[in-house]
Amino acid sequence: MKQSSHILIVDDNTDILELVSRFLVKDNYRVSTAQDGRAMKKVLANSHIDLIVLDLMLPGVDGLTLCREVRADSNIPIIMLTAKGEEIDRILGLEMGADDYMAKPFGTRELLARIKAVLRRTHSMTPDGVSETTTKYKFAKWILDTAMRELVSSENIVVPLSTGEYDLLIALVERPQRVLSRDQLLDLARGRSSVAFDRSIDTQVSRIRRKIEVDPKKPELIKTVWAGGYIFTPEVTRV
Repeated sequence: MKQSSHILIVDDNTDILELVSRFLVKDNYRVSTAQDGRAMKKVLANSHIDLIVLDLMLPGVDGLTLCREVRADSNIPIIMLTAKGEEIDRILGLEMGADDYMAKPFGTRELLARIKAVLRRTHSMTPDGVSETTTKYKFAKWILDTAMRELVSSENIVVPLSTGEYDLLIALVERPQRVLSRDQLLDLARGRSSVAFDRSIDTQVSRIRRKIEVDPKKPELIKTVWAGGYIFTPEVTRV
């Protein structure tokens, strides 16, 4: 997995680009860099990228906008970098579809650990591109295909899921009609290798609700349990 992974680092700080690039290349990753959104889009158009490390504060188009644009038509994992380190920035990044986040300044070893954790979740495929487990879960009017990592409606419309959304949804689907605390969901969906906080789960749940609920403001499939967490209510069957 590691040798074939191509990482795109987007940051206007040349020192960070050089430092992170050298560190990742030593660990046998292929690395491309960009200092703004225009350069980033050029790399994406000409190369297969496995993961993007994207700075929040960029000249011109900001990182949040770029994250949203990438997520609109791609499931490429995104790790957001923020210099502020405030909760609101992290929540906004997750709202836009980021899979993880890190606050500046950061250590290269921690960034490498985050990259490996996200790639493990997104590269759970055999060499021919087929998942080792090809289970499909059916609930309500939806089918969650674990081979393709896709959510498909009864009208055969594919609804894009970010890595974080998929990991959380599969954790819920595999444990229907059970109350799961935020800590349990963090362990199941993200893993403790990613130092998250409770609001990140709330944000991801809100994103999933907007995609699967008839009325996201009155959710019927993912219900909040006061002082408990969340419960996935529908009957789930394996297809």
